[in-house]
Amino acid sequence: MKNLVFISLFIFTLISCSKTKDEDFPQKWQLIKTTGQIPNSERTGADMAFQEYYMFNSNGTFIKHRERDGKVIEAFGTFRFENESNGKYYYLTYNSVSELIGSCYSNNIETLRLKSGDILFNTWSSCDGTGLEYARLE
Repeated sequence: MKNLVFISLFIFTLISCSKTKDEDFPQKWQLIKTTGQIPNSERTGADMAFQEYYMFNSNGTFIKHRERDGKVIEAFGTFRFENESNGKYYYLTYNSVSELIGSCYSNNIETLRLKSGDILFNTWSSCDGTGLEYARLE
């Protein structure tokens, strides 16, 4: 009987401590679609005006990388991942103001929502910003 209790506790501990896919880092999220406020403005792949990705690291830092017209711009900062009642979110705080930040309310904070297990989108589109949708690569 003691062994059964011990084994049950051991298995419960393993299950409780295991990470979900959302918590595995590093994570690379590649831009796959842009959407404007004008009808028929959706663009994907090479038709988008720029290419970009986020790289989230296990130490709570991130890089946002954008390439447009052969020029590369990067911005850096820290993030936290929150599992809230209305969804899962990445809250990004940039080290400095950057043209890469898509935000409704701040010039150095950006919010991204996990739409499904492998799709991430910015919340900037809720206040007439460009809709940006990302797919998880790693």
